Amino acid sequence: MITGSSFWQRCSAILFLAVVVVVQAEDPYRFFNWNVTYGDIFPLGLRQQGILINGRFPGPLLYSVTNDNLIINVYNNLDEPFLLSWNGVQQRRNSYEDGVYGTTCPIPPGKNFTYILQVKDQIGSFFYFPSLAFHKAAGGFGGIRILSRPRIPVPFPDPAGDLTVLIGDWFNTDHRQLKAELDGGHKLPFPDGILINGHGPNGAYFTVEQGKTYRFRISNVGLQNSLNFRIQDHKMKLVEVEGTHTVQTIYESLDVHVGQSYSVLVTMDQAAQDFYIVASTRFTDKILTTTATLHYSNSMKAVSGPIPGGPTDQIDWSLNQARSIRTNLTASGPRPNPQGSYHYGLINITRTIKIVSSAAQVNGKQRYAVNSVSFVPADTPLKLADYFKIEGVFRVGSISDNPTGKSMYLDTSVMGADFRAFVEIVFENQENIVQSWHIDGYAFWVVGMDGGLWTPDSRKQYNLRDAVSRSTTQVYPRSWTAIYMALDNVGMWNVRTESWARQYLGQQFYLRVYSAVESVRDEYPIPKNALLCGRAKGKSTRPL
Repeated sequence: MITGSSFWQRCSAILFLAVVVVVQAEDPYRFFNWNVTYGDIFPLGLRQQGILINGRFPGPLLYSVTNDNLIINVYNNLDEPFLLSWNGVQQRRNSYEDGVYGTTCPIPPGKNFTYILQVKDQIGSFFYFPSLAFHKAAGGFGGIRILSRPRIPVPFPDPAGDLTVLIGDWFNTDHRQLKAELDGGHKLPFPDGILINGHGPNGAYFTVEQGKTYRFRISNVGLQNSLNFRIQDHKMKLVEVEGTHTVQTIYESLDVHVGQSYSVLVTMDQAAQDFYIVASTRFTDKILTTTATLHYSNSMKAVSGPIPGGPTDQIDWSLNQARSIRTNLTASGPRPNPQGSYHYGLINITRTIKIVSSAAQVNGKQRYAVNSVSFVPADTPLKLADYFKIEGVFRVGSISDNPTGKSMYLDTSVMGADFRAFVEIVFENQENIVQSWHIDGYAFWVVGMDGGLWTPDSRKQYNLRDAVSRSTTQVYPRSWTAIYMALDNVGMWNVRTESWARQYLGQQFYLRVYSAVESVRDEYPIPKNALLCGRAKGKSTRPL
């Protein structure tokens, strides 16, 4: 028997869901069909088996406008499970679609899955990539472009062209062999080269018109190395970093760490000829360099002169450049209000989390850890186990807020956090390498970075006014980086190093942002088409 109060409660719930559907329906839909296959590629001149999307390496551009709904039907024609993840796309209230194993069941061989994403309240330059096994070493990545809505002002004139530039280190070794090396407890060798848009030296080609200004969206989609990017005889005006319009500073070259994305404007103000576009490794004993060609359409002269050099191992140079990147407070973001209208520096911190990475041998094999815990995947995606309340898959609190000093050990590490908390996270790097850290589901303010160990006194040097907001930050050797983050997105979110071998061998964990209300206003229901695997297999995706 249904009582009057329960009847109206059900009606209210149905009405609210209907409103949600109507509101979402007002935003445009874009449909994509992607066929994932293996195919021959020759990025450094040697034949390799790459991962192609619709026959392309790199994959096709994912083009969108703020608030668009993206329906991406992915057919997995590989001989092994596959997933795509969306670096920097926040998946508001919808971590089920994040495409990492902690949230999403893999697409079985010969099957398909349709991602339903909304780029809610986002603009900017990002990329997608394959998240399982070591597929990223075989390709399957591509650019993501989120344009501002037509009525939202952008702080620069429309460029003559909008160009995606995917840079990254590359191995000639097959991705399965690289994975086997890691599974065997070994480290990766040094990369064989650097790619620009899937090409080795002099392979990529960008045609431009003299006198016009172009936007270059640069993403480091590689596996481990920071890269310096530059264009011969041309200056770059930085305008956007991972969804934030920046103060428009001029640079001759930019350090782009693994997983990071930048947008620059470049004016073709030189005499008509061709010029080098250069990417080279940073902080490595051996410097790898590759080039592409910037071709003026009226040029009759090929590239000439030496390849322009860039910084190599100068950490202070890179640190000072990072500190110079700041938010344009008067520019609009995805909404018409200025980016500076949110005064993050005036909000009280409710919790400080300190993250320290480490490297060690566990059971005779190389592993990497966060606060002594080296992550191992569970038999069921954590988000599904959480939703269906399946016990024994993970334990909230299995990783500490601070380093414990314990010896490294294996666990499925999940840190709990409260919805709407405002946290300070300190990444401390006690090793001799540059590290990149990414947090799915969020953008955060990079308020400070410096050498040495972080102490509470380090807060005195924080930028509490115009720090850049982004989703991936670097941490220099023997240094720290501090971020502020508003936990306004309920879900299960991957916190990981972007050094892919270290991520694969445990340097990651999941942040469970939880709301006790469990309302659709805070988090969407599980998608009706969600794949179910592990201990979630056989359950129903919708209880209603």
